[in-house]
Amino acid sequence: MVSNKEFLVGQGTGEIQELENPEGEQHLRFYLPSGNEFALLATDIREVIYQSPEGITAIPNVSPLLLGTINVRGRVIWVADLAQFLGEEIPINTDLTEIKIIAVEDQDTILGLAVDKIVGMEWLDGKKLKMSTNVTDDMAPFLRGEWVFGEKEEQCLRLLDQEAIIRSARWAA
Repeated sequence: MVSNKEFLVGQGTGEIQELENPEGEQHLRFYLPSGNEFALLATDIREVIYQSPEGITAIPNVSPLLLGTINVRGRVIWVADLAQFLGEEIPINTDLTEIKIIAVEDQDTILGLAVDKIVGMEWLDGKKLKMSTNVTDDMAPFLRGEWVFGEKEEQCLRLLDQEAIIRSARWAA
């Protein structure tokens, strides 16, 4: 069966063609409640967690951007509402059966970013990244740039800088 020429890529010629390498690096694409789409570099992500709202422990007297903490394999991780952190008007809906959390890491600090919808992984070319346009002052410091797609360049995918998010002074507010 392995010698069956129908399984060879070279149209039955006996030649084996090499698969093309995708351009760029892998990124995780996701949406916030506003409908804005963002991405994080896959190597910047520790893991993706689907957590019930009851599993997030609210902590009093902390920044309103923080939803609380979760325990992941014995490690306490702060969970933030990424939409509110970026200055968007619509917060994460915590009345769902599960909240999607992207855990990002910088050195020994892990932060969970609650998002609305996870699209999946995609290869994106960093060379095609442009400076972000039409963004608020609240969001601008946390962006590395954006990709513009579509025939009329109507679709925008913004790349977040997880280090800037984790190290932000906004968490102390």
